[in-house]
Amino acid sequence: MEIDLGQAKTTFLAESQELLEEMESSLLILERDPADQNAINSLFRAAHTIKGSSGVLGIETVEKFTHLVENLLEKMRTGQIKSDSGNIELLLQCRDHISSLIALAADEVEGLSGDLLRAGNELSARLAACLDEKDDAPAAQIETPEALGGPSSRTDAWHISVRFGTNTLKTGMDPISFIAYLAKMGEVVSITTLFFSMPGPEEMDPEDCYLGFEIDLKSDFDKKAIEDVFDFVRDESTIRILPPYSRVASYVELIKGMPEDALLLGEILVKGGVLTAGELEEALKYQDESQAAERPRIGEILVEEGATYPEIINAALEKQKKNQIVSAKEAATVRIDAAKLDSLMNLVGELVIAGAGIDQHAGRIGDTALQESASIMLRLVEEIRESAMKVRMVPIGETFNRFRRVVRDISKELGKEIEISISGAETELDKNVIEKISDPLMHLVRNAADHGIETTEARKAAGKRASGTIRLKAGHDAGCIVIEVEDDGRGLDREKIVEKAVARGLVAAGQQLTDAEAFKLVFEPGFSTADEVTKFSGRGVGMDVVRKNIEALRGTIDMESAAGRGTTVRVRLPLTMAIIDGFMVGIGQSPYIIPLDMVVECVELTEEDRRAAGKRNYVNLRGEVLPFIRLKDFFNETGADSKYENIVIVQYAGHKIGLVVDELFGEVQTVIKSLGRVYREVKGISGATILGNGRVALILDVPRLMQTIEKNYFARAG
Repeated sequence: MEIDLGQAKTTFLAESQELLEEMESSLLILERDPADQNAINSLFRAAHTIKGSSGVLGIETVEKFTHLVENLLEKMRTGQIKSDSGNIELLLQCRDHISSLIALAADEVEGLSGDLLRAGNELSARLAACLDEKDDAPAAQIETPEALGGPSSRTDAWHISVRFGTNTLKTGMDPISFIAYLAKMGEVVSITTLFFSMPGPEEMDPEDCYLGFEIDLKSDFDKKAIEDVFDFVRDESTIRILPPYSRVASYVELIKGMPEDALLLGEILVKGGVLTAGELEEALKYQDESQAAERPRIGEILVEEGATYPEIINAALEKQKKNQIVSAKEAATVRIDAAKLDSLMNLVGELVIAGAGIDQHAGRIGDTALQESASIMLRLVEEIRESAMKVRMVPIGETFNRFRRVVRDISKELGKEIEISISGAETELDKNVIEKISDPLMHLVRNAADHGIETTEARKAAGKRASGTIRLKAGHDAGCIVIEVEDDGRGLDREKIVEKAVARGLVAAGQQLTDAEAFKLVFEPGFSTADEVTKFSGRGVGMDVVRKNIEALRGTIDMESAAGRGTTVRVRLPLTMAIIDGFMVGIGQSPYIIPLDMVVECVELTEEDRRAAGKRNYVNLRGEVLPFIRLKDFFNETGADSKYENIVIVQYAGHKIGLVVDELFGEVQTVIKSLGRVYREVKGISGATILGNGRVALILDVPRLMQTIEKNYFARAG
């Protein structure tokens, strides 16, 4: 039966991206701390998994190349090759090459292009050269037996205990020949001949073998190879092979760095080269045949039989425990196709609308029992909605971590010293928002590294630290996610920006601009004040796209800068793009929705307040000046003036404003629907929703509404 590998390949392609990110992250950690063994192990595991999975799926290009990479990582892991800037740079390039090969496999492209083939050959040659070179660094520090608490009598030689079976001579085997063979595998340090079962002369059979040896052998061969020497006498003989004690630390490290795929102690020991399969089989057989009330543990048997050391058993037990935790975590998570999540959210959205319809219908009928049932159903729908929303939320930290490589490459290319600092990585955003914000953030980070941070010489001359810093921050604020890209570089040149804007006709000569207004000019299409165009930025084709992409997500972007002290770009985004909690109000004859997270409070606009306000657009709210706007006028809604008006006070980015409405209806679950291109430029509206009665309610875009009001309405009023 032919196996369908389509789903397996899809899973591999998704997992490989995570593994490639893990490789990149580990390499960047290793670059900062070349002795970080955890980073090396993580790197090895990621490469090992990619190689294994691609081999199963028959993606030979990935498997073969990753195998070469794995060889280098193996030597780094065992301390034979030191981590240094050279091989880390090489491995970063190899990681990128693997990514390209996987991309080709995803597109089902057969064969490699000339460029990719040349790049692969060049990297393979460099890997081979790196592997051939003997690391001239001092050998990896190996813990001495004393340091590990072991007896000092233990040596750095293999210790082999052999008790030949009585029929060894009868089968034509010569015990001395085994010693001769061992001598070819290394240096036989010592031999002790044992006549352990020699009977008296009257009972002795001259054809029986009563010999045994205790042999110390210095050899680079592994345990399996030494055990194979005794292959022909193994069935009748007793053979124990104890590794050199000096290798205990290496075995422990090897076991710690193994992939988390083995759950049995024996399996870990065999994979780590500590045991041979034959030794494990014997120990298991002994365990099964034990007549003791409490069966001996396999580790105890192995130590007692002299197959290994307690330190190695303890390391294997720790590894087993860790593997079980990882396995439990994997079992607790399920990888789901993103399209299925989108479909689920659409269905939940329809469920919310249908639930609202039933609730309104129950209210019209006036049936108390039906109203209670509808209320319970709405509560359950809300819980389903919240659960579905949480499934789509992912931390932004993974996106932030991708920028480490970008900053690292730019700093290398431009000869700058740049550090990157990340905070709020655990902040969660809707998956779709994360995907769409990645490119705009990438552009901001590149701009900060390229144009924001000065050269080392320039920073020293300015009395700054030689190393510049780019800080990425994320956090919640008033129902939004706020992301900041901050650098401590030279800052924006305000005068130069204004001068450029005047030259392009964007502002009139002599026009007075606030700092915020001046810095907003950099978001105009094609606007750039860079003196030099680099491969990273400077052509002025990016910031307007950044602004458009963020506004398409119903977000806003603003900038602060101080000459010589740096620039902060602040992006505000909605938590989700699908369903929100809304506050429904009536304006004229139409219902409107205000995002509930932005609503601070509602107060009645009394007749006295109306008279006091007059033509002014502000009221005294408990001693605080609160600007307000009548939405009925703003949206040109028709209908008779309401006798009672209310002010809904909303807050965004630290600013408050009052929205005067005719009616307050209360909270509603709001499924956001796009209005399409025709209504895209309508100020103050971000979308629409369908109410339970089938009517359409417009959703207020509070941030843009506030901007518009500040820019136009109050300016005219003032």
